[in-house]
Amino acid sequence: MLDIFSSEEVTEALEIFVREFPTAIWETVYVTVISTFFAILIGLPLGVILVAGDKGKILKIPSGVLHVLNVIINLLRSIPFLILMIMVFPLTRLIVGTVVGTVASIVPLVIAAFPFVARLVETSLRELDPNIVEMAQSMGAKPIQIITKVMIPESIPSLLSNFTTAMTTILGYSAMSGIIGGGGLGKIAINYGYYRYRYLVMLLAVIFLILLVQIIQTVGTHLATKLDRRPRDRA
Repeated sequence: MLDIFSSEEVTEALEIFVREFPTAIWETVYVTVISTFFAILIGLPLGVILVAGDKGKILKIPSGVLHVLNVIINLLRSIPFLILMIMVFPLTRLIVGTVVGTVASIVPLVIAAFPFVARLVETSLRELDPNIVEMAQSMGAKPIQIITKVMIPESIPSLLSNFTTAMTTILGYSAMSGIIGGGGLGKIAINYGYYRYRYLVMLLAVIFLILLVQIIQTVGTHLATKLDRRPRDRA
């Protein structure tokens, strides 16, 4: 068994850390934030439509449209990310001009994440007390007002928690994109840990991925708790 903590391995790992890790960490954060933004931009309206259009309670949307939307979301969610990355090569090349690199990895990340976000949004909105929506309807509020001033604001704590979950999932996906030439910590882990058997370098990349997940989760949980104005039971 190779000694991954030998002086030679440690020296090489430190050199790689100084030379490549700052850029890799930045690329991972950049890809995760941008992909999360676009996934929410697409997934939030879809999740709202699924709830607001259900049985025509708020939006009058044909059931066939909702059924097709559900099928598309389920299909995209059922495709493993590695296979999805390869499937969307033509779309990635059309949008970005290439299928490799940090920017190119954003396209499959968004496509993989927005159906997940849509389901999370749907879950958050369905947790909302229906009496609040009925009260808004009885006061003559229009559908767009019910959605933007009642449903979404009342669900913000739950939405933030779910968006945090989505962001950590996208971070994990971004590491996998290193297989197809995506940048970031995933690329370092694969290039050095898998292809060159530099397991200490791979271990460092994994540690930083874990740290990023912990930071995202801590910040997201703090914001969700801070914005949650629902009364809490006191012992």
